Amino acid sequence: MLLTEYLSGLTGSISEYAKTGLILSSELTVDSRTDKIGLIKGAVVFLNGSKLFFTEYLDLRYKTRKLSYVFHYQDNNSNMIFRYDNATHRPALPFADHKHSGKDVIQAPVPGLPAVLEEIIELLMLSS
Repeated sequence: MLLTEYLSGLTGSISEYAKTGLILSSELTVDSRTDKIGLIKGAVVFLNGSKLFFTEYLDLRYKTRKLSYVFHYQDNNSNMIFRYDNATHRPALPFADHKHSGKDVIQAPVPGLPAVLEEIIELLMLSS
């Protein structure tokens, strides 16, 4: 898969969820190292002022590998609601892929943007 194809999938996911009327704006940037390796950064602003910031460093040469990633969702006052990432912790966690929610850090599978958007939309629907 090419980086441009992966980016097209992200754009499509955001467009689908924008149809709910809960997304106000979004932006995506790509720093291509090759046509199959690169860094994608994005931000999505929701109707209630909450924001999702995400970064994925991808290697798409043989299969989709997220070398590093973060999906950080925060409220309109910049308080974290949740964050998925694979950043190294000190002291070390017994797992690489994890989710921060409040003070808890739990093991979590590597997320994709569609799943994170779905989680956020569900939270927004519950709070309305």
